[in-house]
Amino acid sequence: MAKFLRHVVVGKMLEIGIVPVFYNSDLEVCKNIVRACAEGGAKVVEFTNRGDRAYGVFSELSEWCDREIPEAILGVGSVIDPGTAAIYINSGANFIVGPVLNPDVAKTCNRRKIAYSPGCGTVSEVSQAEELGADIVKIFPGLQVGGPEFVRNLLGPCPWALIMPTGGVDSTRESIFAWIKAGTACLGMGSNLITKELVRARDFAGITKKVEDCIWWVKEARGTPLFLGVEHVGLSATQRGQAVEIADWYASIFGFVKTEGTSSFFVSGAPGQGRIEVMKTEERAHTCHIAVRVSNFEMACKYLQDKGIELEEPKIKADTKAVFLRKPDPAGNRVHLIYR
Repeated sequence: MAKFLRHVVVGKMLEIGIVPVFYNSDLEVCKNIVRACAEGGAKVVEFTNRGDRAYGVFSELSEWCDREIPEAILGVGSVIDPGTAAIYINSGANFIVGPVLNPDVAKTCNRRKIAYSPGCGTVSEVSQAEELGADIVKIFPGLQVGGPEFVRNLLGPCPWALIMPTGGVDSTRESIFAWIKAGTACLGMGSNLITKELVRARDFAGITKKVEDCIWWVKEARGTPLFLGVEHVGLSATQRGQAVEIADWYASIFGFVKTEGTSSFFVSGAPGQGRIEVMKTEERAHTCHIAVRVSNFEMACKYLQDKGIELEEPKIKADTKAVFLRKPDPAGNRVHLIYR
């Protein structure tokens, strides 16, 4: 049984906008590639079926991900027959991608509620794939079947189609803008993103940076603003032990969920609706800080610095980047940027 439901997988593909595609026979290298992609924001990753024993590497990789990166959604590409699809599904694959359209693979995936993205090269094949239950249809090889213009022309009579090109998508702003502006739902990106040079040099931080850049260009092409809104509001207690009292008050009055961290409590309601952080360290007077969520950390920092805003030293973690503005807002509240 797949760890992630089909609609969750499809939703994440659409939300993130890119699906890194890779293969390596070395399990440790595979682990580092998946971690690098996940830390860059690409939580949906496609492992390519290359060879008779590739499923063994994938099976171990899938078990490792469940333990170490449980939010990562692993799938398998280059699947052309139902037997191979079944092996990978039983090894933990959450989605199946193929270079061709195979109705029997579609049936196998549908029986197990697994997302299937077959490779198509004509409008008729795309339509047939949709009839067989494919939510996101891969066009392959993307550049050779017509590139962004093919997608744009396809969406004229079939505006409901969700298209993912693979092959011909470069890890450049120009290429990504061309495909996204043409109407693609997401982009499959292989050797242009996870390059042989970076893998050979074991430069996994370089892969993370390329992934971050590509996701930002997708967001930029979609018109996503740089500053997304308030991520959370931070409150400080004025005496020892008051942080628990404050957090409990919000939890009991509004029914929020309280979670405890190392230096603070968080209380929150529905996902995506903002949070309240209550700092454990006491202050002499009530203070507040505002966390503004951004879609690209480096670009947001540069934007503020270009406006003459001084920033403190950033705090960079695997899944979070944050930095405080050196001066407070006119009311005396501290402000910081946060990227997750």
